[in-house]
Amino acid sequence: MKTDPISRRDTLRLLGGTALAANAAAVSPGTLWASPQDEQPAEPPDVVADRARRMQWWHEATFGMFIHWGLYSVIGHHEWAMEKEGIPVPDYMRLDKVFKPQPHAARAWAKLAKQAGQKYMVMTTKHHEGFCHWETKLTDYCSPKQGPGRDLVAEFVEAVRGEGLRVGFYYSLMDWHHPDGARCATDDAARQRFVEYTHGLVRELMTNYGKIDVLWYDVDWPLNAEEWRSKEMNEMVFKLQPDIIVNDRNGLPGDFSTPEQEIVAAKAGRGWETCMTMNDSWGYNQNDDAWKSTKTIVRNLAECARGGGNYLLNIGPKPDGSVPEESIRILTETGQWMRRNGESIYAAERCRAGWHPYANFSRKGNTLYIHVHFWPAQTIGTETLPFEHPPVAVAIGGMRTKVTSAKLLASGKPVQFLQDDIAARFAGLPVAAPDQPVTVIEAQCESEPVIDSDYVRINRPRDGV
Repeated sequence: MKTDPISRRDTLRLLGGTALAANAAAVSPGTLWASPQDEQPAEPPDVVADRARRMQWWHEATFGMFIHWGLYSVIGHHEWAMEKEGIPVPDYMRLDKVFKPQPHAARAWAKLAKQAGQKYMVMTTKHHEGFCHWETKLTDYCSPKQGPGRDLVAEFVEAVRGEGLRVGFYYSLMDWHHPDGARCATDDAARQRFVEYTHGLVRELMTNYGKIDVLWYDVDWPLNAEEWRSKEMNEMVFKLQPDIIVNDRNGLPGDFSTPEQEIVAAKAGRGWETCMTMNDSWGYNQNDDAWKSTKTIVRNLAECARGGGNYLLNIGPKPDGSVPEESIRILTETGQWMRRNGESIYAAERCRAGWHPYANFSRKGNTLYIHVHFWPAQTIGTETLPFEHPPVAVAIGGMRTKVTSAKLLASGKPVQFLQDDIAARFAGLPVAAPDQPVTVIEAQCESEPVIDSDYVRINRPRDGV
């Protein structure tokens, strides 16, 4: 679901980026497919087992909060303002004096994430602009030594742990501020200096804040994995944080894939997480009013759950750290829905079901969750329609597994059902959708549920027509 016409993925493709520049295959709606960067050599059993151990909580969590916040928030245009508007480095650096967020802004973020049903949070510790949000010994271009006058990463960690959530650090390898950030592509001495600087910053993040759960690299331009010494970098990270999980954006496959602004499931057995904005901007953009509806967010959650993946949903706080009202509203409404229906999202497993015109699916074990986003109530007069089965029912063609019971997930009210070789029909439902913005029907099945629309196409009786 690509919503940003010029996303970071597009920009990096134009710049010659590596892992993020892979083209997604063209497929029919609702189809799950593997990204090209997911192809990797088979790994030893002990490596696979250790990854499964480290990632168990993450698979169960399913829903997380992304936070893009930095000097670009002061401008209020977009997180890429420095480059896209061609702002000179000396001019941009002056923002570090006026960036003075209110104390402990992260506490409100963490409370909002918990209220929304999110289980982990990932904050930009350093974005492409190069400004560090923590107490670093390697540069003065950091929050304790500039306008904020304090360690914003420390405040974030304290807030997240205070709400019982998991802690994630985003770190951009690309750096528009550092004098060697671009020069390193062609100057070997600059590359060695910049890579040492980068490893040093990552080492500080992995050392100074206790247990960290996620390291989220971004943008490996302009070097490749060998030039970044990415293998060495990851080995250092795992030595300092043996339980951490890392993503795939430092030129190595990492523990999970990161489709951006679109929902693209990795191949079976591979962890994946779609990161997405609530409007069209990651950082605070005061003029961006392209807000997604709560229904769209809930549908995206279900789509990620159907493919056994995670959904990392972004907020872009204002320069003072406060969250835009629209983000608060969307996340609050999503949280209300999650309190009633979160069972269908958390710890979901890959579901063997394709596209449906008014529903989506998730599953855990032999339990199928039918997410009805367009309630099929009939308002044109059912008495005039020559159907044996009433169209007001939720009908799932190609249901190849026997259903044993059904109920509305939010209320627990039993749902009647009829099933034959072609479809399962859940009937006796109210005309109006009983839950908003999406109603979930829980169906218990005899075995792992399988929905195969092609079976209907091929095997439906045609009565000699």
